[in-house]
Amino acid sequence: MRILILSTWWPEPDDNGSRLRAMAILRGLAARHELHLLAFSQGPATEVQATEISQLCRTWQAFERPDRPLTLSDRLGSLTSPKPASVRVRWSNTFAEAVVRAAARWKPDVVLAMQIDVATYACLVRHVPLVLEELELASILEDYRRQSGLRRLRSLLTATQHRRFVSTLLPAFAAVTTVSEQEAKLIRQITGPQTPRLAVIPNGVDSAACAAFGYRPEADTLIYPGALSYSANFDAVDYFLRQIWPLIRARHPQARFRITGRVTDEQRAALPIAPGVEFTGYVNDIRDVIARHAVEVVPIREGGGTRLKILEALALGVPVVSTSKGAEGLELADGKHLLLADTPMDFARATSRLLIDPPLARRLGEAGRQAVAARYDWRVIIPRLNDLLEEVAQPRKLRYDMARA
Repeated sequence: MRILILSTWWPEPDDNGSRLRAMAILRGLAARHELHLLAFSQGPATEVQATEISQLCRTWQAFERPDRPLTLSDRLGSLTSPKPASVRVRWSNTFAEAVVRAAARWKPDVVLAMQIDVATYACLVRHVPLVLEELELASILEDYRRQSGLRRLRSLLTATQHRRFVSTLLPAFAAVTTVSEQEAKLIRQITGPQTPRLAVIPNGVDSAACAAFGYRPEADTLIYPGALSYSANFDAVDYFLRQIWPLIRARHPQARFRITGRVTDEQRAALPIAPGVEFTGYVNDIRDVIARHAVEVVPIREGGGTRLKILEALALGVPVVSTSKGAEGLELADGKHLLLADTPMDFARATSRLLIDPPLARRLGEAGRQAVAARYDWRVIIPRLNDLLEEVAQPRKLRYDMARA
């Protein structure tokens, strides 16, 4: 089968959640199908890394994505335009033309659009089944609940427009995937009887690769992996440092807390100054770093999807303390695979339990590792996506085979 893939993110190197998922999908599909990739880069298109992509895809092209801050005129235009301002200001005629040319040249059996940002480009391809991969709406549609005043009103208007945009966009797709049943439920509420076929394709990990590192913790060390450029990560770290970390340090004065990922001086300045906190910056292989910490903390309070950071930590055998929101959508049990805590005091107590009881930490991490290997390994997950793509492409493929015969 020939698949034209449009991606919001340039997948290589796979050093964040979106790239990890995209690369796992490319690796899984390339074993059985011919892939053609068009993707937006997060920097100059001429500087993208394509060592593995060149092996996985028959053809690939990278495009620099137009991106500028929204102006007042952009926001006012949302009152009359069916497309959200974020979609309009990031539109690329160059990318759109490349999509049309690629479809005409390669005649794909199916078009796979990775994330909603490239969904409108997929709709330019006519008479070919379209699949929208990893549609995530909760973080956009629920943001207004955390705001107040004018920000709440603006977020509410944004959510309303996105609901309207999605309801008109999705009927063009033969199938849509989400990472959790919660996201699927939200889509059904928006699209109603026009809901396309929905499939839950959760996030995953490479369990075998993670197992090679092993859990080798340094005493009294905590880690949070995640770039603070993502608002949910920044909020999580800010909340942890202000309300939870002082409680932990009162019980464990020598405890250290490390935050990985890129962070700007402005972001660091906006966080409270606290003892025992380290910012590692970007690291090449986060798995080796996580495996050397006693506990991973996930104090997330906002955002959607399911947390790759939890799956990755558990695949390494590292115990996790998370909020219920942080573990949302994961088939993991509190007290069996990880610990859940939704108040600062409960979070601090749960973390302290694991720091003072290493055997408990190891048992919890091992139980989590087994659960992740059984339910969230990419070797289990990608075949589901493959089956979905083959199913939606089958009618077209049959017509093509008949015509060729």
